[in-house]
Amino acid sequence: MKIPFIDLKLQYNFIKHEIQPAIEDILENTAFIKGKEVERFENDFAALLGVKHCIGVGNGTDALVISLKALGIGPGDEVIVPANSFIATSEAVTVVGAHPIFVDNDRESYNIDIEKIEAVITSNTKAIIPVHLYGRMAPMEKILEIALRYDLKIIEDSSQAHFSEMKTGNGIYVKAGTIGDFGTFSFYPGKNLGAYGDAGAIVTNNSEYAKYARMYSNHGRISKYNHEFEGINSRLDNLQAAVLNIKLRHILDWTERRREIAKLYDHLLSNIPNFTLPVINDKYKSSWHLYVVRTPHRDLLRSFLNDHGISTGIHYPIPLPFLEAYSELNAVKEDFPCAHAYQNEILSLPIYPELTNAQIEFCCEKIKAFHQ
Repeated sequence: MKIPFIDLKLQYNFIKHEIQPAIEDILENTAFIKGKEVERFENDFAALLGVKHCIGVGNGTDALVISLKALGIGPGDEVIVPANSFIATSEAVTVVGAHPIFVDNDRESYNIDIEKIEAVITSNTKAIIPVHLYGRMAPMEKILEIALRYDLKIIEDSSQAHFSEMKTGNGIYVKAGTIGDFGTFSFYPGKNLGAYGDAGAIVTNNSEYAKYARMYSNHGRISKYNHEFEGINSRLDNLQAAVLNIKLRHILDWTERRREIAKLYDHLLSNIPNFTLPVINDKYKSSWHLYVVRTPHRDLLRSFLNDHGISTGIHYPIPLPFLEAYSELNAVKEDFPCAHAYQNEILSLPIYPELTNAQIEFCCEKIKAFHQ
């Protein structure tokens, strides 16, 4: 049995009858930039999240950069980011001229360790970018408390957390991207809500921020030639928006299926020695972008699974402070002990809505066989 890590072709076949007419309509009408599909997506995505504004942009990295610019963050400023994430999070900070300040990850959730944030805050700190990693939201209530105490802005990097939720102290569930000053999303093809190319979005409840972000992403303008300031060209195109509009009809069902798969993994993989499953917490409704386990025999297990046709991933093999791109930090394992220790243990198992129970059971059988 062959089990790919992700199967975008299979997903496409399920929705081909919806996708093809939508793309053909755009080609026939030659409406490629902006257009009705973009407007529809922005309105519908905002409505599903329960926010006032959504601005479609070129990709998730641009979403972060534009949000930082809208908050006035630039040279000399510092922005707190997690050590365990994709480089886009810290890269965006550097792009605007600010300095990323890394914080180790929590041992259970893999998100930013909230107990280590205050220790790195200085007079130059202007914002925190919590990443809702693997689909589980970061502990936003505590992060909000810290931000209020030190007058910091918050940009939620929600690129792995489409429609993830967290229960607040009053018992109400709130969605990823809706709590901070900005929420940013990537629609890279492999995301839970993925386009057929690069695409991204910014969401906010602040109308002034939204206006600036929309203008900055469109050469500093609203009308065609009235450029109020210099911006960049980062626009969600009509073709990608059409694909996203179709997938948006299915995303809540797909998210529930991911949750069912995670529960099946939990059940079938329980009680394996030296094999750590994701920690489940009723406060969080993960969207399960990734199902990440830990084992000291990670590389051997990965090779064993590959030999049996099961593809896996590692997210991420090198924590950000230890990348060559940040060699000037001279980071040592004592600086980020959890991220450093986990880099050789974490393993991402296949998880996507089209996976069958039989495939999941086969994968779990092989994992158990490896440990016998």
